[in-house]
Amino acid sequence: MSDAEVIERAAASPEATPDRAKRRQILDGARRVFLAQGFDAASMGEIAKAAGVSKGTLYVYFDSKEALFEALTLSEKEGLAEALFRLDESDPDIRGVLSRLGRSFLQAMVTPAHIASVRMVIGAADRFPRFGQAYYEAGPRNGVGRLSRYLDSQVAAGRLACEDTQVAAEHFLGLCSSGLLRKLLFAAIDRVSDEEIVRAVEGAVRIFYAAYRPPTAES
Repeated sequence: MSDAEVIERAAASPEATPDRAKRRQILDGARRVFLAQGFDAASMGEIAKAAGVSKGTLYVYFDSKEALFEALTLSEKEGLAEALFRLDESDPDIRGVLSRLGRSFLQAMVTPAHIASVRMVIGAADRFPRFGQAYYEAGPRNGVGRLSRYLDSQVAAGRLACEDTQVAAEHFLGLCSSGLLRKLLFAAIDRVSDEEIVRAVEGAVRIFYAAYRPPTAES
């Protein structure tokens, strides 16, 4: 599921109020402007125009460009982590859980929209470190925490041997994404095929389970 699909699902939720819908409208417009121009070049006037609201309305919701940018990055990464990392802690099929998670995670990470978002945040983080920190907390750290809780339940059940599930979760997600994501971020490639995703995830699951399975478990 892509960032955009997660956002659209949240906007279409029955819980969405007119106020939340207007905020989402502004964030959607801001995203288009920030992606096209970068943080420094974007102006609140251009964002208001792209969002279809007045400048006065824009400032009712966000009192600065910095606050708007931070809210945008937080909303996208929180929604993505929540959608991807819904793990059933009672599910004993570790390979199946990790395979499904790995594929959906990697499919979201390699979309052009996500790559553009990462580059956008990196570009702004040098001047505003809190943007990068907020992005990391809402996205990568949130996902690692959710996966870690699943791994905790499997360790408690004797299905995994792992002293630090936070590290193990980082290992798995890194194994899934690091090679392909790095190539995309540096524009060494422009797309990733479904076959490459499956191959990367299968390798990640195999290496992860070899490292963390209990000594008595079958290989």
